[in-house]
Amino acid sequence: MHGIVFSELRKFVDHSLGPGAWQRLLKEAGLGNRIYMAIQEYPDQEAVALVQAAARITHKSPAVILEEFGQFIAPQLLQMYKALVQPNWKTLDLIENTEEVIHKVVRMKNPGARPAELKCQRISPGELLLVYASPRKMCALAKGIARGVANHFGERISVSETQCMLNGAPECHIRLRVM
Repeated sequence: MHGIVFSELRKFVDHSLGPGAWQRLLKEAGLGNRIYMAIQEYPDQEAVALVQAAARITHKSPAVILEEFGQFIAPQLLQMYKALVQPNWKTLDLIENTEEVIHKVVRMKNPGARPAELKCQRISPGELLLVYASPRKMCALAKGIARGVANHFGERISVSETQCMLNGAPECHIRLRVM
């Protein structure tokens, strides 16, 4: 997983659990005093261990942690890739174009980067089916990012998952509807 995710996770932990919580989380995850550089790649298992440790510390499920983190990281992602976002886009437009516009650039600039594969089907002007596929099975992160993007655009969305990799499906189907 890309180091920027770990850098943002540290900010999320400090924001959510207070200063010094990152070191506690590293120890709880069995990662000692691990340092993450934003420009490097790290094993996915370390991100999983950190999320599981955060779940134990907060008594929340890993899915809830990932959704909260996704919502937290969305503004930073929008800032990093703002040059790729069309001024007339809103929540569903951005999500619908993420694979072809943003993920394409991420993969070109960082050959080791492996963002989730996203496919989208516009159901109606206000509804989108997001098909998520990744060996990481972090669909909750995608749902949180979608909520964070909606917050950015001042929109409210409903998010529902009709099929999930965590339940044995080959991919996740996430319905997003602007309310």
